Amino acid sequence: MKKEVRESGVLLPVSSLPSPYGIGTMGESAYRFVDFLKAAGQSWWQILPLTPTGYGDSPYASFSTFAGNPYLIDLDRLAEAGLLEKAELAGIDWGHDPERVDYGKMFENRFRVLREAFERGRERLAGELAAFRAENASWLEDYALFMAVKNHFDLRPWPEWPDEGIRLHRPEAVKVWREKLAEEVDYYAFMQYLFFSQWKDLRAYAHEQGIRFIGDIPIYVALDSSDVWSSPSFFQLDEKNIPVEVAGVPPDDFTDDGQLWGNPLYDWDAMKADGFGWWIRRVEGAGRLYDMIRIDHFRGFESYWAVPNGQTTAKIGRWRPGPGMDLVGVLTSWFPHLKFIAEDLGYTTPEVEKLLADSGLPGMKVLEFGFDPDGDADYCPHNCTPNSVCYIGTHDNETVNGWVANGAGMDFLKFAADYMHITPEEGWCWGMIRTGMATQSRLFVVQMQDLLELGPDARVNTPGRADGNWQWRMKPGAATADLAERLHGVTELYRRLPAAEWEEISAARRKVKAEKRAAEKAAREAEKEN
Repeated sequence: MKKEVRESGVLLPVSSLPSPYGIGTMGESAYRFVDFLKAAGQSWWQILPLTPTGYGDSPYASFSTFAGNPYLIDLDRLAEAGLLEKAELAGIDWGHDPERVDYGKMFENRFRVLREAFERGRERLAGELAAFRAENASWLEDYALFMAVKNHFDLRPWPEWPDEGIRLHRPEAVKVWREKLAEEVDYYAFMQYLFFSQWKDLRAYAHEQGIRFIGDIPIYVALDSSDVWSSPSFFQLDEKNIPVEVAGVPPDDFTDDGQLWGNPLYDWDAMKADGFGWWIRRVEGAGRLYDMIRIDHFRGFESYWAVPNGQTTAKIGRWRPGPGMDLVGVLTSWFPHLKFIAEDLGYTTPEVEKLLADSGLPGMKVLEFGFDPDGDADYCPHNCTPNSVCYIGTHDNETVNGWVANGAGMDFLKFAADYMHITPEEGWCWGMIRTGMATQSRLFVVQMQDLLELGPDARVNTPGRADGNWQWRMKPGAATADLAERLHGVTELYRRLPAAEWEEISAARRKVKAEKRAAEKAAREAEKEN
């Protein structure tokens, strides 16, 4: 009987890597983190969306679902390529806290530096850039024009652009503005060329080391995005391209007002009539970045909460049917080489559970939600089914130490401590890592902050909070060889090492046992002769 593949990985946003330029990038620290994961016996590096950050600096509110975040372009690699000079980078204020991203400084200085690279490289790399633009024409030209026009109109959201023709994406206006802002369009396209070139190199290196990437597809896109602006027919908009209803989730045990996200809703009938081409292109783009895709808010494919535009909370709304297996089946059959995770957290129903079962995709189990002393929670370790991905917490949750200090409650903590046999010597973080590794879930993912045993200040995101999120960064030198060795030990103990490494270990152990048996046999025969 073939054994189940058991794997593990670490969740760390690229932006959280250390670097001398205020934010994590696809530079040296990223390559060294791949080395850390390999030394630790891991198979996966889970990251947050690599798209440009928008409102609130959130990677889940991006100007494009296809584009890469220019902040993540590594400046040292540009200097090595002759597109920048080291002296130009000296003295720039990227922020003064190595454990926090200062997005104000990023916006103020990063684009100025990247424009220097554009001026030096636009002619030298003209051939490569032209090929890149041709290969990505389905999204890149609209994105570059969108950003150029947005910049021209002082960064106002596109529904507020004063020129009606370009606001409504009329072909004649698109042509006029593309010519008018040609250099600015070229600049934004050039930054995308830099991003994807660096990501291609990093991903190739990671694959060589046996490390693959897990990334997110947020179910919705931002209203202020090139996606909605350039393809309004696929969204529920009025004659002025303004949303009729917007996305959110209704009130629950955690939020009295629900969560009003405000994203435009899809016109699923129009998308289905088009063969879900927009979604196919979207996943195809994500497949250039990731090896496994986590579909955020998967339950929205079964039914979604629609809130009339203009409401200040999500209390008033209605459930409307989603595309269900019509879409999910298209995506899984169209991309058999990709793996998917269904983010099935939050409010579920029998219909959502059926969709998950019909899809065959693994759902998510979050241990921080699993220790109700008065019930048998779905996320309790013994309820983690093989076809699932186990987390202690996600980027939306507290760190383990923050959960213990601020969020769990004494009854929950007592039950959790008894259940997991938490000891002062091991501590909560490594006790929960051990527990997650031991579950039946085929994949276990731990946040880097919990490996480092950090407190609540290291939390990445607090849902519902408008600012102060997405800022945490790992200190330089934190991913040590000793930490890799400790993680490797628990990964090996629970048989989650990569198959090739486990086979090497098993072969070495078999060899030692064989040599020991041979020695014992020889000793017995020598004793008989004597």
